[in-house]
Amino acid sequence: LSVYLTRRYLMPALPSDLFTIGSFLVTKDLAIMVFFAMIMLVAAIAMIKDNKRSQESREDATVVYNYPMIVLEGAVVGVLTGVVGAGGGFLIIPALVLFAKLPMKKAVATSLLIIAIKSLFGFIGDVQTIPIDWLFLGSFTALSIAGIFLGIYLSKYIPGHKLKKSFGWFVLLMAFYILYKELV
Repeated sequence: LSVYLTRRYLMPALPSDLFTIGSFLVTKDLAIMVFFAMIMLVAAIAMIKDNKRSQESREDATVVYNYPMIVLEGAVVGVLTGVVGAGGGFLIIPALVLFAKLPMKKAVATSLLIIAIKSLFGFIGDVQTIPIDWLFLGSFTALSIAGIFLGIYLSKYIPGHKLKKSFGWFVLLMAFYILYKELV
């Protein structure tokens, strides 16, 4: 819901040129990408940090979920993904691992369902305001489905703690790449 509302009402209301710093113009697109990269940096560092003690106790103990907090986190992630227009996995997986205390493999599986639902609502918000490249969308969807099946196969051979740390490093590298691309 928050993705739809953000894409439908908030994003079209933002001006293209936000402000200037000296002779440097900060556009809506630049601000969104830098904001996205900063969120990615925070998530990556949290995922890379070695929390062996908390991870071991999490696997042995029964986790009690704070549902109002999870709903709030979902709404915040929805607004953030609505603003940046992408990054569901970069934001949802760390939120599930760090805040909902899900093991990495369960977080990845859960995020796929969340991303599918979130993307559908975001798409419904966008299809009303922007033209859609149906050929690109179909090709990307087909490749994504193939990637899902490859990931299911490979997940049998990769322990969750290694997957979490590797994902954190990947997100960190992507954040630095985005910052470099946007600011240099």
